Amino acid sequence: MVRDAPPHTVMPAGPPQRISRFGGLHSYFLTGLVVTGPVAITIYLIWTFIQWVDGWVKPFIPARYLPETYLPFQIPGFGLVVAIIGLTLIGFFTANLVGRTLVRLGEKLLDRTPVVRGIYKALKQVFSTIFSQSGTSFRKVGLVEFPQGAWSIVFISAEPSPVVEARLPGGNGEAWVSVFMPCAPNPTTGFFFLLPKAKVIELPISVEQATKLVISAGLIQPETLTVSEELRPS
Repeated sequence: MVRDAPPHTVMPAGPPQRISRFGGLHSYFLTGLVVTGPVAITIYLIWTFIQWVDGWVKPFIPARYLPETYLPFQIPGFGLVVAIIGLTLIGFFTANLVGRTLVRLGEKLLDRTPVVRGIYKALKQVFSTIFSQSGTSFRKVGLVEFPQGAWSIVFISAEPSPVVEARLPGGNGEAWVSVFMPCAPNPTTGFFFLLPKAKVIELPISVEQATKLVISAGLIQPETLTVSEELRPS
């Protein structure tokens, strides 16, 4: 006589359900973090910048012109607005003949000061290069082979001056270029090189896209960057 096999016992699904629920909560938490994290950090950085500018500008504004003198609360960003208007007016007056004359007189006065002269000239050259509307510095991105066998992102700067280029090796008329290789994840630090232009491969991406690529350590890839034969070493 053959006995019937006992029916298969189905175990309760309590613990797996709890694990599944925990996984869902974990996913929701990460989604909320991804959504709110960038917004919160952006607001914090903007708010910090506004407070920093207000702290610099407001002490120079007479108290009778400050909104908090007549209101029971402060208006954040008032100093930033005043700074933007003031810089615009300075640029407007400097563009005419009288303004240029005053600037030249001020520069001559600073040029006769031993210590201030070097600091002012260096800062003026940096600001003129960075904020120049017609310059080409840091408006192109490229690849250089560094270290050997690897490729690094660089920002292409201006060509070296004739005084420097004349003393570079290979006096056969080879064109040279200045490049800045940023470090990840802090692109404000890096290395400065003088390289032959033939060894720099220009990329069809913007400086902003390259900066995101460096800061994210390769996690945020530019959409216009494609791996092709021209990116491979010859």
